[in-house]
Amino acid sequence: MPQLSAGPYAVISYAATLTATSVGLVVVGLLVVGLLAWIGLTLTRRKGAEVAAAEANAKLEAATAVAEAKSVGDRIRREAEDEAALIKTRAKESEQRTEEVRRQAEQQAEELRRQSELRAKEIEQRADEVRRQSEDRASEIRREAEQRASVVRRDAETEAQSIRDDLREQRLEMERREHRLTEREERLDEQLRGIEERQNELTAQLAELDRQRAEIRDLEDERRRILEGVANLTSEQAKTELVAALEAEAKRHAHTIVRDIERQAQDEGEIKARKIITGAVQRLASEQTSESVVSVVHLPSDDMKGRIIGREGRNIRSFEQTTGVNLIIDDTPEAVLLSCFDPVRRETARLTLDSLVLDGRIHPSRIEEIYERSKGEVAELCMRAAEDAMAEVGITDLHPELVRTMGLLRYRTSYGQNVLKHLIESAHIASMMAAELGLDPKLCKRGAFLHDIGKALTHESEGSHAIVGADLARKYGENDDVVHCIEAHHNEVEVRTVEAVLTQAADAVSGGRPGARRESLEAYVQRLERLEEIAMHHDGVEKVFAMQAGREIRVMVLPDAVDDIAAQVMARDIAKQVEEELTYPGQIRVTVVRESRATEVAK
Repeated sequence: MPQLSAGPYAVISYAATLTATSVGLVVVGLLVVGLLAWIGLTLTRRKGAEVAAAEANAKLEAATAVAEAKSVGDRIRREAEDEAALIKTRAKESEQRTEEVRRQAEQQAEELRRQSELRAKEIEQRADEVRRQSEDRASEIRREAEQRASVVRRDAETEAQSIRDDLREQRLEMERREHRLTEREERLDEQLRGIEERQNELTAQLAELDRQRAEIRDLEDERRRILEGVANLTSEQAKTELVAALEAEAKRHAHTIVRDIERQAQDEGEIKARKIITGAVQRLASEQTSESVVSVVHLPSDDMKGRIIGREGRNIRSFEQTTGVNLIIDDTPEAVLLSCFDPVRRETARLTLDSLVLDGRIHPSRIEEIYERSKGEVAELCMRAAEDAMAEVGITDLHPELVRTMGLLRYRTSYGQNVLKHLIESAHIASMMAAELGLDPKLCKRGAFLHDIGKALTHESEGSHAIVGADLARKYGENDDVVHCIEAHHNEVEVRTVEAVLTQAADAVSGGRPGARRESLEAYVQRLERLEEIAMHHDGVEKVFAMQAGREIRVMVLPDAVDDIAAQVMARDIAKQVEEELTYPGQIRVTVVRESRATEVAK
């Protein structure tokens, strides 16, 4: 150790340097202990297949920590040596200080040195202890990993043995199958040989048949020549006359049979159908309210009309532009009219105007706000109407989108008949008729309830409402029989099931009963004219009369040009053409009248 001859300040500086060195050593030791403890905790958490890697990492980290501790100690030692050299330089410059201060400084330095050495030894002992603990823990982890590896190895060997057993069984099964296939091939070879023998026999028989056919053709040619010589006609002429005679006779005979069968079936069918339909109609009590394209909104006073019109017509223009409905203000006291062919828009506009009148604040921004709120109310009313209709007919498992679409029919009409009420009525009629006929009432009720659902989307999709409704029902998972009832209720698709026929009957009964539907005068006149025109285009028709508001056609025919069978055929043709070309509520009866008159003059 260098001799110190400096004064008190040099002693204090030297003591501070030694204290800093000891503190640095303590900090380094604590860092080493903490690092080793962290390594042990990390090794504890490592499991399974990572044991070897954990052990290697632990050793590497321990070696790294020791190396870092040594490097830190070397750096601190070098710094202490540099500081001591500085102090020595200062001591040489202060050799004139008192000898007492030097001895005291030496004693203090010696004491501090002993304390630092003791502290370093303690740190080394703790580091050794931590190292031993980490090595013990690594050994335990290694043993545990070896045990687990042995268990996994045994499991793998067991599974491999099982797989080998399965492969052995599969190999045996393949051998058995190959044996069976070999036997089957032998049997097939035997059958093939038998078939070849049979084919040879058939070839010989066919050759014999060809020879016999040639002899028969020769005989027929000889017979034909004899007949042609006797009848003075060629074979083609005789065949043509014979076919024409047979065809005419067959037609008359067929028409006679058809007429008799139709008459018998009509007599029996009318009695039974009348009984079933009458019972269904009697059991059904349904109200019917005719709706128009105009809604009346009552006002508290005539002064409200001016507020609805607004300054220079601003409010009424905003109302019509927002709602898409014509607002008619005339001399009717305390009332205005809303005109629109879309009943949903008309109802939304009515609710909007009622709310505006009740609120009293009428201006363009308020109109738009109330209109948006009224649209939500109408949608809620439609959904509630659909749910009530489903509850009334006993159907609870419709798709939510079908329920929403069904609700739109609450404000739609067909010839003045509310479509949603028409569907409810048709469902009840179809269910009752199905029960009378021994069919499934639930299926018939469902098909009749959904048959006009396409009317809610006809303006959104191309095609008739029957096809559109069938596509919608098929999209949302309805039964194929129900879809067929929807698409075939207007004969746009050929009817294949009895349920579809019942749906047509229920639709006709609901729409054809008195008071159920109405139509405009123009459409009514056009339909009557077209009915008479269709009937007049047939040969032998003398006069045509459309009777009973177009529900019956009386066709007068010339008795010399049309016989009884031709009259039956004409009636059926006219009815089919009317079904294909016209749209009408209910049914139209076609009656062909043929009168035979005998006239003589008495002289």
